[in-house]
Amino acid sequence: MASSCFHAFRLRRPKSKTLTIPSSSKSHLNSEMENLERKRFDSMESWSMILESENVETWEASKEDEEEWTADLSQLFIGNKFASGAHSRIYRGIYKQRAVAVKMVRIPNQMDETKTLLEQEFKCEVALLSRLFHPNIVQFIAACKKPPVYCIITEYMSQGTLRMYLNKKEPYSLSTETILRLALDISRGMEYLHSQGVIHRDLKSNNLLLNDEMRVKVADFGTSCLETQCQETKGNKGTYRWMAPEMIKEKHCSRKVDVYSFGIVLWELTTALLPFQGMTPVQAAFAVAEKVISEIFCEITHWWPLDKQKSNILDGFIQFGICFEE
Repeated sequence: MASSCFHAFRLRRPKSKTLTIPSSSKSHLNSEMENLERKRFDSMESWSMILESENVETWEASKEDEEEWTADLSQLFIGNKFASGAHSRIYRGIYKQRAVAVKMVRIPNQMDETKTLLEQEFKCEVALLSRLFHPNIVQFIAACKKPPVYCIITEYMSQGTLRMYLNKKEPYSLSTETILRLALDISRGMEYLHSQGVIHRDLKSNNLLLNDEMRVKVADFGTSCLETQCQETKGNKGTYRWMAPEMIKEKHCSRKVDVYSFGIVLWELTTALLPFQGMTPVQAAFAVAEKVISEIFCEITHWWPLDKQKSNILDGFIQFGICFEE
């Protein structure tokens, strides 16, 4: 397999074990648990009705992992919703006395293309997440499914998404130190993914999460694939504003699509702005596919060419970041 575009950050693969909660977070967790128990979440009853059905099925990545990853539903408590997508809702919760995020995906009952796609994405995300162990990858805890509702339980990232963080900042206000620290976290997570033969295909600030220590972790692997199995990107998987030209054109993609998206995220960190601001997502996709780049985006293209064969430019950035840290 080809070397990773993020090879400057190649790390020793951590042992496959559950990450421990930092001691600094224990008091925060205890407080959250007390609040959860006191409020007796309104959504808990409806969720219990779903989970208590005899048809509930815990689903794991493989038979070998079943005992390790089987969700003990009696210890899962669902709190308030804090994020949502077209087919999913993400809730705060408690699992085995630990703060978690619970992603619930509702699968349509009728057999159609959407149902098949959502089931495939769910299984792909669990299969990948359950095998990834890295400080800059969100930690998978368990999963279960009771059609039409499927859920994935992961660690809770208290500071939300990188996009939420940037939305609170003035343009160009992040210090060089902050930009490099956040970018290096992302790079390390992406290097690890590529070292495992995984292409994310939807790297963006909304899929980068921050914890209490303001460290970044890569999340949301619903559209990810193994590099050896990635086909043409039919259906435009990913998000237009961060999407590489070959994905927009539904061509075969490699890990270079993640390198392109990483360049967009770097631009976000530098400016704190939304990519292609003033354009609709479709207009942004057309601009990238036809190389009609907006004026504001020209600020990055002089050192980040759309010709991704020149991805050694990223290596130069990473080496600079390492030197800065030292």
